[in-house]
Amino acid sequence: MKKILVFLALLGAALAWFAEDNWRQQSHPPVAIENLSADDQRLATAFANRLRNFAVHGQGVVTRILPDDTDGIAHQRFILRLGSGQTLLIAHNISIAPRIDSLKKGDAVEFLGIYEWKPEGGVIHWTHRDPKGGHSPGWLKHNGRTYQ
Repeated sequence: MKKILVFLALLGAALAWFAEDNWRQQSHPPVAIENLSADDQRLATAFANRLRNFAVHGQGVVTRILPDDTDGIAHQRFILRLGSGQTLLIAHNISIAPRIDSLKKGDAVEFLGIYEWKPEGGVIHWTHRDPKGGHSPGWLKHNGRTYQ
């Protein structure tokens, strides 16, 4: 009886591990890096290597618009999905740069900013000019207009 219980416990653990691993693969399916744009390749590499403070350019499609972050400096926030399937949180400082008022789900957005690794895909910030001039300016482009 004890052997059966041990066997069932091991079987349950194996099934739980397989289900979690299968879910992980479905959430972020592997994409052959050679099939990606140069920008998506850089972002995939940044994500895989957990890079921080990494200047990047790219573009994606808005999948979700989040409420503004008003805790401290105000930021417009939204999620972009890249061609690779990777997702990025865009945190656009609206205390310095204009807000993208017409932004909606499904819109294409191009960006230049600083990448910070996060387990969900990463964050892009510094999508604006630096009033003090100590940082390279970033930007967002939406419907032919540049926001910085």
